Amino acid sequence: MPAPIKVALVAALDREVRPLVKNWRRVEREHEGRHFEFFESGQAVLVVGGIGAGAARRATEAAIALHQPELVMSVGFAGALDPGLRVGEIFEPSRVIDASDGSNVETGAGRGTLVSVASIAGVEQKRKLAQSYSAGAVDMEAAAVARGAQARGLRFMAVKAISDDSDFAMPEMDGFVGGNGEFRTGKFAVFTVLRPWLWLRVIRLSKNSAKASRALCAELDRYIEEPKKMEVLQADMHPISKASN
Repeated sequence: MPAPIKVALVAALDREVRPLVKNWRRVEREHEGRHFEFFESGQAVLVVGGIGAGAARRATEAAIALHQPELVMSVGFAGALDPGLRVGEIFEPSRVIDASDGSNVETGAGRGTLVSVASIAGVEQKRKLAQSYSAGAVDMEAAAVARGAQARGLRFMAVKAISDDSDFAMPEMDGFVGGNGEFRTGKFAVFTVLRPWLWLRVIRLSKNSAKASRALCAELDRYIEEPKKMEVLQADMHPISKASN
């Protein structure tokens, strides 16, 4: 059996991966003047980088520089574009597209297409993205993580859990993302409390997020803890090729 490969996982928010890392060693480290929160367990390290492409890029660069992984994984939540994908399902794309410039990266594993966009996608935007890119799901970070891995010639893959259906109307949340990619939970809570018509949607989103987190962490745990699954992944994957337009 090949030696286990070292894996760096890049997530946006703590709540996406909390069940996975609850017993991992937590460390704070600095890279290029910024502080990052890492969780370490054996050959795996996870960094919580924040929401959006900029935060994901910085976290990926820090993880690579500080931990020298062989495989970089973008992990977290994604919104369904395919009506057949339901909350809690795992989506492992074979291709990731950056909607900002149309470039794409083949992961060498999985199936289907994930498209990364600059803001949280509403129902109408989801419909347009599905038509334009023939994509199954949408997120905000995977393309940036892929670019970071690509720049160092490292393997890349994405593992996402569906947290909102294709027809779910997301509450307005972009205004609550800080400059470092942090989500301002307190301000969003105050915003929501003052708008009773949002309560049911926010409650549903919270339940969906919890379901997605459990599913995601169970899947990631299998990758990390099952030697046979990682051995197959190691044999099948290859360094990602240059992005194309």
